[in-house]
Amino acid sequence: MPSSGVWKPGRNSADKKEYPIAAPVVSLRPAADVAAAARDALAAVHRHLDRCKLAANTVKAYKRQTAAYVAWLAENADHADAFSDLVGAEAAVTAWRRHLMTGEAAPATINQALAAVTLLYARAGLRITVKRARIPRPGEPDALTKTEQGRVERAAARRGVRDRAIAATLLYAGARAGECGRLDAGDVTLTARTGHIRLHGKGDEVRTVPLPPACREHLAAWLDERGTHDGPLWTGQRGRLTISGITQVVLAVGEDAGIPGLRPHRLRHLRHPVAKAAPTPPKSRHFSARPPSKPPPATSAPATPNKPPSSTASSGDQQGPPTSERWMTVTPSPQAR
Repeated sequence: MPSSGVWKPGRNSADKKEYPIAAPVVSLRPAADVAAAARDALAAVHRHLDRCKLAANTVKAYKRQTAAYVAWLAENADHADAFSDLVGAEAAVTAWRRHLMTGEAAPATINQALAAVTLLYARAGLRITVKRARIPRPGEPDALTKTEQGRVERAAARRGVRDRAIAATLLYAGARAGECGRLDAGDVTLTARTGHIRLHGKGDEVRTVPLPPACREHLAAWLDERGTHDGPLWTGQRGRLTISGITQVVLAVGEDAGIPGLRPHRLRHLRHPVAKAAPTPPKSRHFSARPPSKPPPATSAPATPNKPPSSTASSGDQQGPPTSERWMTVTPSPQAR
């Protein structure tokens, strides 16, 4: 047996003796000394920024944001563990992010501040991960309210039948300005109870959108005034209305409705529920199922009366007599040649 207090390796863990720790465990970053740790980290990140090959404005902004964070920590005693460990650091930065979002700071400014503080903690030996602020995508205009929509429709109706139909097409069919300008009379199909419009979009994309009753009524009134002959659906003094012409119509309607700067793209965001639910059929590259305008020319060899078709005919042509949608071509037999 080994003597007491002497460890000897054995096969089982039960053979090992555990000795008490003689010295106390000292934390590398005491929670009570957060101010000193913040000052040391701030000085380290400033020295690092002076050596980095960054733009002068970027270095100035990072120094300002890190100094603002350290000053905020000094005013908030709830985050005394901001430099103790990773959990305390991320909690403090998340609270600071919430503080910035309650102010008037832009999302880009908040993300710049978070990037600077992340670098501050990296120089202190902590790699934090904090969710960035969401930056809204540009180009998404606000939709019209119901009151604004009514004012737009009334202003378009006062300008004439054509402008009222253009506004209805943009509002209820969700058409772009280019799609509205490329419309022909043959792209509109109206019946007593239904109707749809064929829009030629980007990249030769063709989609069919059903029309609600209000849009059908305005389009029917314009077709009665214009006529149902072929050609551009919207015409002006110089012929077809282009994208610029459609935009000028919408701008004039917006001025009359008390909405200056109104654009066609903003009207698309108030699309009718029926038009939203309309399926978009894929572009077909197959041949049309309609019958040809005239039958194919006859073969050089005359057909022999009371003679069954040749065995060289395709199996699909032998299934019943030819119809208006399928023409049968019989290949003459070698004896007929």
